Amino acid sequence: MKDLKRMTLKAVLENSESKYSVKPCLSWVDAKPLRYNDFAEQIREVQMFLQQQNINKGDRVVILSENSPNWGITYFAITAMGAVAVPILPDFRDNEVHHIIRHSGCNAIFVSKKQLPKIEEFDSDQLKVRIIIDNFQIIPPETTVTKLKNTISKQARYITKLKDTALELTGLRSAEVNEDDIACILYTSGTTGHSKGVMLTHKNLVFDALKVFEIQNITSTDRLLSVLPLPHTYECTLGLLMPIIKGAAIYYMKKLPTPSVLIPALKKVKPTIMLTVPLIMEKIYNNKIKPNFTSNIFSHTLFNFPPTRKILHFLAGKKLYKTFGGNLHFFGIGGALLSPEVERFLRDAKFPYAVGYGLTETSPLIAGCNPENTKYRSTGIVPTGMKVKIVDSDPKTGEGEIYFKGDNVMKGYYKDPERTQEVLTDDGWFKTGDLGILKNNGYLYIKGRIKNMIVGPSGENIYPEEIETVINKQDFVVESIVYSEDNKIIARIYLDYDLLDKRFKVKKISDKKMQEMIKLRLNKIRREVNSQIASFSPITKVIEQLEPFEKTPTKKIKRFLYTN
Repeated sequence: MKDLKRMTLKAVLENSESKYSVKPCLSWVDAKPLRYNDFAEQIREVQMFLQQQNINKGDRVVILSENSPNWGITYFAITAMGAVAVPILPDFRDNEVHHIIRHSGCNAIFVSKKQLPKIEEFDSDQLKVRIIIDNFQIIPPETTVTKLKNTISKQARYITKLKDTALELTGLRSAEVNEDDIACILYTSGTTGHSKGVMLTHKNLVFDALKVFEIQNITSTDRLLSVLPLPHTYECTLGLLMPIIKGAAIYYMKKLPTPSVLIPALKKVKPTIMLTVPLIMEKIYNNKIKPNFTSNIFSHTLFNFPPTRKILHFLAGKKLYKTFGGNLHFFGIGGALLSPEVERFLRDAKFPYAVGYGLTETSPLIAGCNPENTKYRSTGIVPTGMKVKIVDSDPKTGEGEIYFKGDNVMKGYYKDPERTQEVLTDDGWFKTGDLGILKNNGYLYIKGRIKNMIVGPSGENIYPEEIETVINKQDFVVESIVYSEDNKIIARIYLDYDLLDKRFKVKKISDKKMQEMIKLRLNKIRREVNSQIASFSPITKVIEQLEPFEKTPTKKIKRFLYTN
């Protein structure tokens, strides 16, 4: 954008306030939207309070909260004054939250009422400033959760409004913010089990957001419905920063996006843009759409015949489009690999989906495309000003590790120079740890993680993700992971027990008989999958996973918990 003279969040805020002053900015689904001028004014009030509390440029401030309009106000207040935001995912456990606060050296926190118990036992000497983000109320350091509830209910004198405090302040000036200043530190749980603090600069974030406009434009008439956690860079950059740059409106739900909450919200907001992870659409397809095609022999036969399957997909897609409000022009999917079966449905249905690829360390976008230019199984193309190269590629397949270079590559891992050096080369390339290939005029295709790859008995590369895709297509399978143990390929499978109950009425039979039926079903899955995959990568053992797999915020299974 030519009118954005500097790539800082402060410049973004000033530009958007000037251009989109009275347009809706942030809102709850059932509330009156906060306009851009109101958004900027509330940010200034928060900034004045933080300055009065001696929070200055470079200081770290935690945000521990579910999505809300106040989350966005807080994030911009911290970053636009030159301080560093440390967003923490609400899914993190108490010990993880405590570790992040200590490691980042934060002395202030904005926390939701729901998340407050997680910091009650934390050493209050470090967190000198504690604020309830729901209504910007200040909490005295000695206040307990129980005491807080009592004082809120009684409207006691112990809690003061942030606005009242801020308005009393005079003579405070905002610090100069530079493009290379750190804007946020994002701690990722990841699938390896090692949490890292990713340092992203103002330029990293703004550059990345601006590059997305080369792929898909946004205007001030667009409406976004947020369903992903804001502490994840995918939602924060593409779902908050990017629409604010263009003056779009963003809506939040007060509860988790279950069908009973999401469907009414879709009807009310009628979003034009949504960002999701594969699991959301995969659940919709596997639980609501596919069962209609396989409920009886006749429909199952039609579904197995490609021409009629395409028609069935198209008809189901029209209905799904209306369910999403009927106004979508961009349905972004990222964070993990999308199931081939579900992508085929979306293509047949003419649904306006687009797949993207990126990592927290790249702010996040590396490759993407718009709905008109998708290619099956590809994550899209690399925008101009960014570079991708394939390193140590296989001579036969052309597949190798994806290296990336661009102004959206992180500054490094906080207080971790060794791991920073492991992933950043001297000439600025970031080692993604992902396997991929470039083809079809620059389209990037992802094969899986290097750490997950299995080397076969004759040196063949075996990608667990590809085998899992075949497993997950089988009847009664919800999800799976594939790994190597003692030079054998193992599949751990979580079944749809509700569907098993309905289909086989297992509740009316003995536990012993039920276990026999499940064992037979798992063996059948193993045989069918082995008949569809390469002969050098057969599954030799199947393990029943009795509980859903534990997942990362982007709904990827935490493999390290289930493999050696």
